[in-house]
Amino acid sequence: MARWEPLGMSVTPVLDLRGIEKSYGSVKVLHDVCFTAYPGEVTALVGDNGAGKTTLVKCIGGIHPHDRGEYRFEGRPARVGNPRDAAALGIEIVHQDLALCENLDIVQNLFLGRERRRGLTLDEAAMEALAAETLSGLSVRTMGSVRQRISNLSGGQRQTVAIARAVLWDSRLVVLDEPAAALGVAQTQQVLELVRRLADRGLAVVLISHNMNDVFAVSDRIAALYLGRMVAQVRTADVTHRQVVELITSGTGGGLGLRR
Repeated sequence: MARWEPLGMSVTPVLDLRGIEKSYGSVKVLHDVCFTAYPGEVTALVGDNGAGKTTLVKCIGGIHPHDRGEYRFEGRPARVGNPRDAAALGIEIVHQDLALCENLDIVQNLFLGRERRRGLTLDEAAMEALAAETLSGLSVRTMGSVRQRISNLSGGQRQTVAIARAVLWDSRLVVLDEPAAALGVAQTQQVLELVRRLADRGLAVVLISHNMNDVFAVSDRIAALYLGRMVAQVRTADVTHRQVVELITSGTGGGLGLRR
């Protein structure tokens, strides 16, 4: 499959994966996968259950290093053998379970494991100010006090905290795994607007979603996986809802995807 290149642009992708392969024992999960994510764009990664989305994300984040292939970040070869390597590059992944501590407040969750100190004590004032600044920069105005406990927040507000934590550390690439899952209509809209604002700030955003309405509402490009193969990477404006569904379910649709 030919690799997609932005028409009329010479922008270097933040993430450029070439020929990525991954096996677990005798089971090959990813087959020669190419994938790109560009700054200022939302790339929707779609595929049926078992298509390889989770495995690809784990390879991106260094959770499970890939077996073969080239991993390039901002135009340079990169070695990502563990999550710390990924974080050092500026890659943050917001998993579906969010990994928030409900007994802690927003500030404590944002800085968990990365606390700022003044001498031997925590610099609570600096962390609180930076937390408020980050949420304000993302145009989040529904949160109230940054000292609220996570247990008191709605599902949409918790997702917002998880996303804010991802962008707090000078991130270049943010991967969001089903950020609107189990949310109501209003909360889903708020999260999608936040996803769009991340890209508008110049970040490369990878959105994993089964909801085609969400995909078409917020994404600039769509990358479709089918049985461990990347069958298409296309501009969202150039495909229809039906074509994407066909790519997900059969690997081909509307002249795109695998050849019969």
